[in-house]
Amino acid sequence: MREALQYGRVHEVFATEDAARRHTALLEHAPSVSLIDRRAAELLSETVTPQGLVAVCDTVTVDLDTALAGAPGLVAVLVGIADPGNAGTVLRVADAAGADAVILAGDGVDVHNGKCVRASTGSLFHLPVARERDTAAVVAGCARAGLRTVAAHGYAEHDLRTAEGLDAPTAWLFGNEAHGLPDDVLAAADAAVRVPLYGRAESLNLATAAAVCLYARALRRPS
Repeated sequence: MREALQYGRVHEVFATEDAARRHTALLEHAPSVSLIDRRAAELLSETVTPQGLVAVCDTVTVDLDTALAGAPGLVAVLVGIADPGNAGTVLRVADAAGADAVILAGDGVDVHNGKCVRASTGSLFHLPVARERDTAAVVAGCARAGLRTVAAHGYAEHDLRTAEGLDAPTAWLFGNEAHGLPDDVLAAADAAVRVPLYGRAESLNLATAAAVCLYARALRRPS
């Protein structure tokens, strides 16, 4: 809620009486506050354990060119991501790693999904987020913006220890949780890189792999 009020455009806030008492200072910045009961809070927030505060905000997505404007150095591209919790967590990771934008490509989750918004813990309001169903257009747009596209792929020849070019401005491509990146996206990427596994785990989940990859680039950026 705090991030929405500070960085987003909030039209109205719904609050339970208890939440309104606990967050008096925060709600002073809301344009309008309407009191609701707990059941209404559950229905509006789509959760059985609501915090008691629900904001009605403008949508946050921008077009692809706007997201890639300027000279981005790090961008996360989520291709066909289906799970809203994963999408929101990667948004949070991208924000923490200093990414310049997040792009949702292909057929995937709506970034405004309640679970995605909650998983982002406010990061949804901190950086440009674009939605573009044409994945080829996303890859081409990244190239025009001067970004090297690197596909996160569990069967890539090179891993993060041996891959070259990670010092360059990079758009990391992350695929669907179950199926990974489509063959045409892998073929279009400038490179494919895997995260090395040292133990006996079969793989990393999407959000963890994204965190490792994004920070592999972020730690190479000038401070």
